[in-house]
Amino acid sequence: MTTADVARLLILLRDRGLTLGVAESLTGGALASEIVSVPGASLVFRGGVVAYATAVKHTLLGVDRTLLEQYGPVHAEVAAQMADGVRRCLASEGAPADVGIATTGIAGPDSPDGQPVGTVHVGLVAPGVRVTREFRFAGDRSSIRQQAVGAAVLVALSALGE
Repeated sequence: MTTADVARLLILLRDRGLTLGVAESLTGGALASEIVSVPGASLVFRGGVVAYATAVKHTLLGVDRTLLEQYGPVHAEVAAQMADGVRRCLASEGAPADVGIATTGIAGPDSPDGQPVGTVHVGLVAPGVRVTREFRFAGDRSSIRQQAVGAAVLVALSALGE
């Protein structure tokens, strides 16, 4: 992923009249940071929520409590529900953000629930679109987080038909 990929995503959203919100766990705001590094991002980007704690995924983003208890926060359905939830969190004048992108995973160095370090789920929800993708990245904590940011951008471009 490059800054050019982020710019392509923002142009795609702008040209379609769509707004964007992001919900981040393992990326901790890095995705939002990449987005706002592109001039003109404010035309489509509403904001982001860093839901690092599992409880916040439920209380703020509306991720199903039973899902979190049964599978933990690193799960495809959790990513999808985070993406949907951030759309509602970032509503403006009663209208949700059009597109929600979410990241959840394990950057390491250890795994609290036995899943391999480097496991990442990206979710995207938009009207008529609901996509999740699982990745297994290698590298140190910083590298895994950066790869997750790149994956989120590329998943969005693909899911939105670019």
